[in-house]
Amino acid sequence: MQVSSDSVVSFHYTLKEEGGEVFESSVEADPILYMQGRGGMIQGLEEAMEGKSVDEAFEVTVTPEKGYGSRKEGESHRIPKKHLLTKGKLTPGMIIQVNTANGPEEAILLKVGLKNVDIDANHPLAGKTLVFDVKIVDIRDATSEEKDHGHAHGVGGHQH
Repeated sequence: MQVSSDSVVSFHYTLKEEGGEVFESSVEADPILYMQGRGGMIQGLEEAMEGKSVDEAFEVTVTPEKGYGSRKEGESHRIPKKHLLTKGKLTPGMIIQVNTANGPEEAILLKVGLKNVDIDANHPLAGKTLVFDVKIVDIRDATSEEKDHGHAHGVGGHQH
């Protein structure tokens, strides 16, 4: 079976910035699960998955336009600390989770005040050319429920 529209793909990845160090990896954790063709994955990675098979390993370079987009000016905001999902010691430069009207989103912490924080709301990987090392673990057809919901479900239910 090959990756095609509405197939559910399990894969491991290692992500680094082009010419840089590793940002993150799923290799020591559970594989990532998504449904092909539903926009649940960045465009460049989803395009590279098309037609791949189980146990296939590959590297793909993803430009900002097909990744997390370009950095936008004017995305610095002062918000109350109560909107942070990240707990513990806050240090400028760290990636934090912010509770927004669209759900949790990542931002870069710029400044910490007594009741407020300043953040850069650009995605931390915006403007970066990314290199993914990928290995396909499993491919299966999506269930009718997954197709109706528009995303893959993990073992025992939803995986978001």
